[in-house]
Amino acid sequence: MLNVQPAARRPRGKGSKSRIGLAVAGGGPIGGMYELGALRAMEDALQGLDLTKLDVYVGVSSGAFLSAGLANRLGTAEMCRIFLTHDSDQAHFRPEVFLRPALAEYGRRLISVPRVLAGWIGDLITKPLDTDWSDVLGRLGTLIPTGLFDNQAIEEFLRGVFESHGRSNDFRALRRKLFVISVDLDTGQTVRFGSDGFDHVPISRAVQASAALPGLYPPVEIDGRWYVDGALRRTLHASVALEEGCDLVIGVNPLVPFDAGLAQRNGRAVPESLMEGGLPAVLSQTFRTLLRSRMQVGMEKYQRQYQKSDLVLFEPNPDDVEMFFTNVFSYQSRVRVAEHAYRATLSDLHARFDELAPLFARHGLQLRKEIVADRNRELMASLGMRPPRRTDATTRLRRALDELDQSISTRH
Repeated sequence: MLNVQPAARRPRGKGSKSRIGLAVAGGGPIGGMYELGALRAMEDALQGLDLTKLDVYVGVSSGAFLSAGLANRLGTAEMCRIFLTHDSDQAHFRPEVFLRPALAEYGRRLISVPRVLAGWIGDLITKPLDTDWSDVLGRLGTLIPTGLFDNQAIEEFLRGVFESHGRSNDFRALRRKLFVISVDLDTGQTVRFGSDGFDHVPISRAVQASAALPGLYPPVEIDGRWYVDGALRRTLHASVALEEGCDLVIGVNPLVPFDAGLAQRNGRAVPESLMEGGLPAVLSQTFRTLLRSRMQVGMEKYQRQYQKSDLVLFEPNPDDVEMFFTNVFSYQSRVRVAEHAYRATLSDLHARFDELAPLFARHGLQLRKEIVADRNRELMASLGMRPPRRTDATTRLRRALDELDQSISTRH
């Protein structure tokens, strides 16, 4: 499903180069794989689009993984090899790192048990009439871990990726602007890591904080403050790229409310009601609906405030059974979901080709009809042959030559 907001005013003169930004929302590991498939499809379908050479990158939660990788010159094909096929020489990804129990957090809470119980017993003895079951539940609540899984291994994996092969784990060393969105737990305010005052934080640490979904992962401490998932305040944060003066912003959001009625009318096999799916289905639909309502508010604001910019948002269709009924933590499904997103994105581009071709052309991008119309095209086939094995030195040299070529082209 595509949400297109063309610019109401076009101030750019002929020959001026457009500034292009990318905003990638959160959606758990499976949402991230959907986004990876969609991004790979865009790069295949749009001639002139190199997702590692955009002007501004914005990432939230799982989207921060992808935005940070792209800003660090890690392309969609290489990320597919890292996360889907496991035949990359750039990094070795192990899915189990996302599901390690948060033993340190469990230990911290366990240590506080005697103190909490002593306080409760003391109050029970000294103030028996003022102590009730709600007070007991409140005290016991402080003993519950803030997250089930440990996210430290995630940070270590990203640090290893960003500190090798000529990449950087420092926002200030990147040639392009990268913003990783998180929320300060104690104020509820949005923080843009990568902006002034927050650009000294390692990129890997910022991504860890942005993806710290409460209940699943513990908050992340940075400079004495605690940070949690950036999606708690807003879904896409495309306004960050728009504020940076981008003429075209491409957005990807993997989570939309499921329309069971539409799915049934389109002949899809779905339950009569999501109630049949129990609490997980109800919570999933609730969460998606909340995110969608905030997305709609944001899109309306973008249209009013940024009338000189084009915005193209890619999302699953409301009747997308694959995306709704796949567990967001089902790593076994990641290849299927990425392939599904790849084909769905090409289909969306094909369905609205006449509208989108001139919009992209304004920014020097050509929508390739032969690609979007090919119903047999597959993500894995688009990766081509695995490149020759690269050492750290050869990767650095390749990057230096790319930068030199780009500098020469810019001058001309």
